[in-house]
Amino acid sequence: MPPLAVYVHIPFCPSKCGYCDFNSYAMQGDIVERTVEAICQEIDSSPWRGRPAKTIFFGGGTPTYLDESQLIRIFEKTLEVHPPLPDAEITSEANPGTVDAAKFQAMRQAGFNRISLGAQSFLDSDLLALDRIHKAGDIEKAINAARQAGFDNVNIDLMFALPNQSLFAWRKNLDRAFALETDHLSLYCLTIEPNTAFYKKNLKSELNLPDDEAQVTMYEETCDRAAKHGFQQYEISNFAKPTRACRHNLCYWFGEEYAGYGPGAVGRVETTRYTNLKHPERYAQAIEANEPLPFEREHLTEDTLRTERIMLGLRLNEGFSPEAIDPSKIAKMIERGWLQNEPPKIKLTQEGRHFCTEVALELL
Repeated sequence: MPPLAVYVHIPFCPSKCGYCDFNSYAMQGDIVERTVEAICQEIDSSPWRGRPAKTIFFGGGTPTYLDESQLIRIFEKTLEVHPPLPDAEITSEANPGTVDAAKFQAMRQAGFNRISLGAQSFLDSDLLALDRIHKAGDIEKAINAARQAGFDNVNIDLMFALPNQSLFAWRKNLDRAFALETDHLSLYCLTIEPNTAFYKKNLKSELNLPDDEAQVTMYEETCDRAAKHGFQQYEISNFAKPTRACRHNLCYWFGEEYAGYGPGAVGRVETTRYTNLKHPERYAQAIEANEPLPFEREHLTEDTLRTERIMLGLRLNEGFSPEAIDPSKIAKMIERGWLQNEPPKIKLTQEGRHFCTEVALELL
């Protein structure tokens, strides 16, 4: 059977951050154990049982919010149903405030081989504004604990263009990140998403966000400094040391198959994309009553797949093959300075990266 990527969604967090629009809930008590058991049951009854995993990714939410036994129980069920390939990349997201040496050691011993830390900022003032539960000092402690546990592939997430953030403050964040010598950096511009606390604050003009020019400057400096520190940019927001690009995310960006398990998880197998029930209570009830989990299914037509190939391919530094795209539209974007043609692929220029959505809409 052909291998596929596997995603497991853990929907729990210690608290809900103001900017977060992911399917996450600040819950505790019986619902956590019920959800853990339900996820195990969903995986156990998977229609894709036996298909090997090329990558496994535990995301959230905060997977490390679970205790060791709960997290490892889900993980072992995943390995049983989707035996990993010998070189499989197996990642867990982690919050610096919800890990310790013992938990990382248990995870590494079980088979996880990559950690992705949601650091977001090295300044306590930023973390407080973002509603994060950890302190800046917890980040380095978590990285050291991961290294001591045997993880040789560690990512940290950081965000720029935060409320009241200056270019000087962002430079300090980059300095701290490079000094820690991690293997991968995900460096995102803060996006104000609907249905978040930040969205409501922004409508009331309560967020003092850097203007567009400042955001562009922050991004350009990010790319330049990452390159000087040996990080290869392979996607608009992602930078890696050689051979350390996130293979799981590349499966998404290349339009490959992935199975999704857990509340709100999205999967795409063959020409069907599905989304599970989101709320942990409703999800657990459906599992317990043997009811269907997906509340949404979509048949992916060739036109839909083509659209996604363009949208996702533009994000990659290597670009994508432009078959079935009107050459005059490509020429227009090249003339504007936003695309470059490097046969057999086209890709965004450095300037074009600031206009990725506009380019995609033009090509479509």
